Amino acid sequence: MALIGVSPALAANYINRLVPNAQKVGTARMQYMLWDIYDAALYAPDGKWSSNRPYALQLTYLKNLNGEKIADRSIQEMRGQGFHDDNRLAVWHEQMKAIFPDVQEGDILIGIYTQEAETVFFDAEKEIGRIIDPEFGKRFFGIWLNEATSEPDIRMGLLGNKYNNDNGKAQYDVQNYENTIGYRSARRND
Repeated sequence: MALIGVSPALAANYINRLVPNAQKVGTARMQYMLWDIYDAALYAPDGKWSSNRPYALQLTYLKNLNGEKIADRSIQEMRGQGFHDDNRLAVWHEQMKAIFPDVQEGDILIGIYTQEAETVFFDAEKEIGRIIDPEFGKRFFGIWLNEATSEPDIRMGLLGNKYNNDNGKAQYDVQNYENTIGYRSARRND
């Protein structure tokens, strides 16, 4: 699903084709220790994400990564959120290994959750993969968007609830976050 050397306009075409009136919801940067891994952007109709409507996740890689390792990590994250259907995970793992190419710094990966509850992936020229199991889309995009994600700061950024205070320290718009996920959460004091 690498969009090697793709322009932002071409990436937007893929998103707009399957996500009506797509607008950016939020962004986040994935970091591991001292390394920047990728920048993520979430797009949804009118900029309002719902797990039941089409949306797109665009990853711009900041580091070279092996496609098979991306698939491995995706399965690990799905398990970490409590999904343990080994048969489905094995099928999905093989599908992702077949779809995900190795990525280089600057490559853009786009995954789109469609109105039909399918997950579609693109490269610079065409659709390169489609997984039609609706449960896959829920679990795959849940890596970033599920409340049980291993990266809650990424989730908050993608959902547009993270902002910086005057000192540059990350703060959270707790009221907006509570409205987005539908329950009260404890206010973070860090």
